[in-house]
Amino acid sequence: MPDVIIVGGGPTGLMLASELRLHGVHTVILERETEPNGHARALGLHVRSIEIMDQRGLLDRFLALGVKHPLGGFFAGITKHFTGHLDTAHPYILGIPQHRTEQLLAARATELGTEIHRGHTLVGLDQDDQQVHAQLADGTRLHARYLVGADGGRSTVRTAAGVAFPGEPAGVEWLLGEVQVTATADTLAAAAADPAVATAGLRFGPAPHTAGVYRFVARTEGVADGGRAAPPTLEEFRARLRTLAGTDFGAHTPHWLTRFGDATRQAEHYRAGRVLLAGDAAHIHPPMGGQGLNLGIQDAFNLGWKLAADVAGWAPDGLLDSYHTERHPVAADVLDNTRAQSLLLSPEPGPQSVRRLLSQLMDIEEVNRYLIEKITAFGVRYDYDGIGDGAAQGLCGRRIRDLTLKDHGRLYPLMHGARGLLLDQTGGLTTAGWSDRVDHVVDLSDELDAPAVLLRPDGHVAWTGDDQQDLTGHLRRWFGAPT
Repeated sequence: MPDVIIVGGGPTGLMLASELRLHGVHTVILERETEPNGHARALGLHVRSIEIMDQRGLLDRFLALGVKHPLGGFFAGITKHFTGHLDTAHPYILGIPQHRTEQLLAARATELGTEIHRGHTLVGLDQDDQQVHAQLADGTRLHARYLVGADGGRSTVRTAAGVAFPGEPAGVEWLLGEVQVTATADTLAAAAADPAVATAGLRFGPAPHTAGVYRFVARTEGVADGGRAAPPTLEEFRARLRTLAGTDFGAHTPHWLTRFGDATRQAEHYRAGRVLLAGDAAHIHPPMGGQGLNLGIQDAFNLGWKLAADVAGWAPDGLLDSYHTERHPVAADVLDNTRAQSLLLSPEPGPQSVRRLLSQLMDIEEVNRYLIEKITAFGVRYDYDGIGDGAAQGLCGRRIRDLTLKDHGRLYPLMHGARGLLLDQTGGLTTAGWSDRVDHVVDLSDELDAPAVLLRPDGHVAWTGDDQQDLTGHLRRWFGAPT
């Protein structure tokens, strides 16, 4: 019997599986699709996700297949150059299509011993105090200590677990397609530069990593019956291009076509007994800013070590529930900013006037920085103790950058094993009793303005100081009783 069943083999499920396997948790992924999806619904990784890959020793694999793009302001299609400084070793966006991200994460999960079963569809579940019982379409029943739904916005897990999914249905819809075209490069460039085309609701450019193919996003007149479940046809796609741009650019031979809307919903609870939700199963929103895939990976990064601690038996009270406490507000903020971006893409005069005002405000560096930190999840800070904004400059609750250390070189390679870490610049502290869960590194860094920091496995600062008694209390809080 596995310890954890993950339903859904997308980026969220694959990332979570790897995090669990780093702690020796017997993990099985159930994926309904028989083959990997080759569609690039998402196009890249933001700063925090890039840091996460670096913290686990995966970044070189991603860099080999991706393209670095300069980090700048981008909100509702408004782009601004950023001349400021972010406190990260990775101030860029990594362009890499979703199917490549999934390939890399699947390879990592498999290397670590994850069992990935394709062509397996969950149709129901029930649970008791000890186990979750999963019912598959072929009549098979599987059992595990926990089950995580990473099965998308129409999550079977969420529905079967009885978790409410409040929010708003789609009121606006777009067609998304990657197609070949016969139009000349000059014709395409002229249309792309025409403000009237963008205001009408059409944006396009060369598809990444696919020579000769263009990626179009076209706003529709209404919402199709059936929503995203109703696949668009090539003729519908071409007709919409003609309406918005006066030409269909000779679009032909679609690599893929889909539709998406601005439906915005969030699960009331990320945990229902022994069932947990992550990624799109926990929240859906318009794709503005490219935050969805990144948000799911970051959910998995927060949940993995906590769920592993519970399976291993050392999790302190409330640790697993802190997954909801910490991640629910983060997703709620993403839902808010994508609602705003969706509204600012409306061709109506009111939203367009606000859009022009925001464009002017983004010329102010601090406004631009604020939006960059929001979209890239760089500014996420978990409020452990009701610290609130009054201590916004403090380290506790924030992720830590990849520091340069005097003797050990870089900090992030010390975090590849997903363990806690005490970075001790005093040399007088100890983690005795927690050495099976927390590494103790005595070293100095000119970039760290604190005598010592206790890091959680997800790289967020749990404590700073130099008092052993205070440290011991926080070791108990985050890593349970000493052995």
